[in-house]
Amino acid sequence: MGTPRPLSRDFYARPTLEVARELIGKALVHDAPAGRTSGVIVEVEAYIGETDPACHAAPGPTPRNAPLYGPPGIAYVYLNYGIHSLVNAVTEPEGSPAAILIRALEPLEGEPLMRRRRGRFAGRPAEAFASTALCRGPGNLTRALGITLRHNRRDLTSSALRIEDQDLPAREVGWSRRFGITVGVEAEWRVYAVGSAAVSGQSGR
Repeated sequence: MGTPRPLSRDFYARPTLEVARELIGKALVHDAPAGRTSGVIVEVEAYIGETDPACHAAPGPTPRNAPLYGPPGIAYVYLNYGIHSLVNAVTEPEGSPAAILIRALEPLEGEPLMRRRRGRFAGRPAEAFASTALCRGPGNLTRALGITLRHNRRDLTSSALRIEDQDLPAREVGWSRRFGITVGVEAEWRVYAVGSAAVSGQSGR
């Protein structure tokens, strides 16, 4: 395995579906005061532009969705249902709103810390979680990695919260419809690592 290197700004400044495909097998890393946690990205969803009714940019620019219009390679973190912080990577050139929701990881580093964080929130023993379940689902992975609204707008190319190329083995991928939405349901813009037990589901149909 080569030296881990953060993905460049140019990596994100491309068509969102290309970026989504290539994020599978990359590593999401968070260096927090409590320690480092990281995981292999095995499931993502793309949200693209004001014409995508499921994208937060659909109403046009607002204070909440401002990061979507900013430079590529920035984290867009928002609160879902008032409970879960969800992390996205902003894509495409500045001014073209789009992002990729990171939905699931396979744990790489810091699994004991992930377990403690998940256990505290769920009121369950740390050992109650299977490794493959620790970061299955976008709210679970942010909790496991200690990602909160404070990380909104962090630079994924250079900050303590970043996405790295760690020269991990290539993964076979599949595509499906996105989960948990009621509009824009026809778009097959969810991509996942085939055969990964950490993926939230092998089909979005």
